[in-house]
Amino acid sequence: MIQKLQDIRNSQNHLLFDLTFGILTALLFSSFIYFEHYATSIKLINTISALLSLALLLYLPKRAILVAGFFIGILWFYWIGYSFKYNGVGYMAPIITLAFAIIYMLFFGVLALTNSVAIRAVLLFALSFFEPMEWNWLQIQLIFVDSYIGLFKYQLIIVLFSLSLTNYVKKSYKYTPLLLIFLAFNFNQPTQKDAPLKIKLVATDIKQDMKWSRDTLTQTIFMIFNEIDSAAKNGYEVVVFPESVFPLFLNEDQTLIDELSLRSYEITIIAGALLNENGVHYNVAYMFKDGKYEIAKKMILVPFGEYIPLPSFAKKFVNDFFFAGASDFKTATKPTDFLINGVKFRNAICYEATTKEIYYGDVDFVIASSNNAWFAPSIEPTLQNLLMKYHARKNGVTIYHSANYRGTGIVK
Repeated sequence: MIQKLQDIRNSQNHLLFDLTFGILTALLFSSFIYFEHYATSIKLINTISALLSLALLLYLPKRAILVAGFFIGILWFYWIGYSFKYNGVGYMAPIITLAFAIIYMLFFGVLALTNSVAIRAVLLFALSFFEPMEWNWLQIQLIFVDSYIGLFKYQLIIVLFSLSLTNYVKKSYKYTPLLLIFLAFNFNQPTQKDAPLKIKLVATDIKQDMKWSRDTLTQTIFMIFNEIDSAAKNGYEVVVFPESVFPLFLNEDQTLIDELSLRSYEITIIAGALLNENGVHYNVAYMFKDGKYEIAKKMILVPFGEYIPLPSFAKKFVNDFFFAGASDFKTATKPTDFLINGVKFRNAICYEATTKEIYYGDVDFVIASSNNAWFAPSIEPTLQNLLMKYHARKNGVTIYHSANYRGTGIVK
């Protein structure tokens, strides 16, 4: 394959070739996200696209690899800068997009250090463990989440081994190693169960620039209580609201706590809000049940959204200049489990539901809450959903997800 690519490249303008095949690789590597976003996802097409993208990363010329990484960064993360306008630095959005393009050009650019297909395969596998800037939303195996290939590391090894081995086999048997890919098929996915409770997942669509406005607070609170009363009336045992559906420090509003506690005799209520504890701020989920409440503090924060993953000398400047001092939330030291009518649920707030740490231990069910309005309109809720699928399917977990903007539903 590498010889054919070189022959094609030598027969035309090298720059045009590198640009064309680099962009093609990025499109193949990203296509499953957009197929899912536009409800056109087909397993066979996702499988072929994923395999072709990995093959191209193994065999492309060096400059084409850099082009591929650049456009993968854009196709996956063009939306990240959208949230900056809510901190008064909206002009940073295209700069952030360019930064992610460069980060992933360098990320995949490691492959361009060598022309050896075997070494590239090893490097590509190594990249599946690496998270630039502690940002974990580009998982190599994620490209297989809605395909026939499995999601475990050993299956990625099999795929990379079979794709690279074709370069070292004699011509008459050159493509025989591709048959090994069948060993990477998803034959033994862990079992996912449905929780034995009737759960209402509330979907809201509150624009981010209105979410924290005093003018809409009363309307939001009326909506929340109407949803609670409606869910209880329709026989639901649990009602779940999105992250920070209460745009306030709920523990400082005793009237709301009393009203929620009263309704919790009829139905268990899980709602996102903020917590002010001795002057320290937390992003939390409250569970109201039988007149009492528990609080689940967020354990894993969003890099550059809720904390700054930089040395302390740079952290304060970035936080004050770009985030108006907002990236200063504190965290819990361990995940929180809610026990509801004898059933245990692991709580996850937004980004947490896409991290491996939330799924450690004895976890069958996760209640997740998100506010995706920061990035509307974009593919962000789709990518988040695919990442939750990835973790749910690897761990045999069912996720009950309530989101503001898009993404509400049961993830399996």
